[in-house]
Amino acid sequence: MTEDSDLQLLASDEPPPWFETRREGQSNFIILVDHASALIPRRLGNLGLPPAELRRHIAWDIGALGVASRVAAALHAPLVAQNYSRLVIDCNRHPDMSSSIPVVSESSEVPGNRGMSETEVAERRAEVFWPYHDHIRALIDERLTTGRPCIVVAQHTMTDVYHGVRRPMHAAILYNRDRRFAGLVLDRLRREADLIVADNEPYFVSDATDYSIPVHAEARGLPHVEIEIRQDLVSDEAGQIQWAQRIAAALRDAEAALLSQAAVP
Repeated sequence: MTEDSDLQLLASDEPPPWFETRREGQSNFIILVDHASALIPRRLGNLGLPPAELRRHIAWDIGALGVASRVAAALHAPLVAQNYSRLVIDCNRHPDMSSSIPVVSESSEVPGNRGMSETEVAERRAEVFWPYHDHIRALIDERLTTGRPCIVVAQHTMTDVYHGVRRPMHAAILYNRDRRFAGLVLDRLRREADLIVADNEPYFVSDATDYSIPVHAEARGLPHVEIEIRQDLVSDEAGQIQWAQRIAAALRDAEAALLSQAAVP
């Protein structure tokens, strides 16, 4: 890789680092998809990985954008999604963390991320990470300035098998210090007796492992939830439609319950 700071990471004909729909949506919800895409800038090639690796979870959250787009449409909510792979830079990690640009993801080495110069790291932050989060920040600022409530939803998906162990849960509801809205979503999803919905498992939100929810929602005191769905359940259109309907209904009910709680003197 070159250290020529005059070179840009993203070519002029490549997509911007964020994808947005329904910016003027009337919903109180804002839907985020940090790991929506497996796309890698041309200048980075395939980061030294075979194409099959870039179709795996290490590169993106399979099915997450398909679910989130349908949820956003059902709720008439704005959606902001990252256009580049988490292997370029993970937009749900603080950029100062070593896992922000992984040299190993799960058990796969990422040769193109080894031995990077400070300039190359700075390029990925400046051209992919910060524009995405600056766009989210501006969207929330814009809505709050007009007095519109904001509920932040981060949509993710997880592998059905991790290090050889099958995960029993169909989905998981994640949060950090503030459980008020996440708990309402969890309660709504658990009404379906045949669903196993985990509470802060197999992951949980923290300042050390996440960025979007802690920075854009928790730090602002905004209601929020991070949702994980098992990827084998949303790998095709039928699964994405089914789960989008389920998630949209749960979010609507949770919002109504939150507003009802707020109205109690």
